Amino acid sequence: MSVNGARGEAIAVLAGEERRLCLTLGALAEIETALGVSGVAALAERMRALSARDLMAVLAALLRGGGEGSLAGALDRAAVDPVEAAEAVALAFAASSGRAGA
Repeated sequence: MSVNGARGEAIAVLAGEERRLCLTLGALAEIETALGVSGVAALAERMRALSARDLMAVLAALLRGGGEGSLAGALDRAAVDPVEAAEAVALAFAASSGRAGA
């Protein structure tokens, strides 16, 4: 699976398959809504202490941003390990920050 670095895409293995994640503006808005925050500073603070439910909401938004809507909609039934989920979220945010200068 190829990745578009200029778009800030990341690839992570979730439920045994490579999946594309991307922190789009839509995903960011979805994450802010799910976590009940507004703005980057509040989001950064809130991301420091995510519950398992919050983590899955963030992961779902990033998957939808990467075009992986089918897995995003089925996360509650998917075999996604919490550590795998956390690593995927971190990878997506890191990829997004890497495109800031692009």
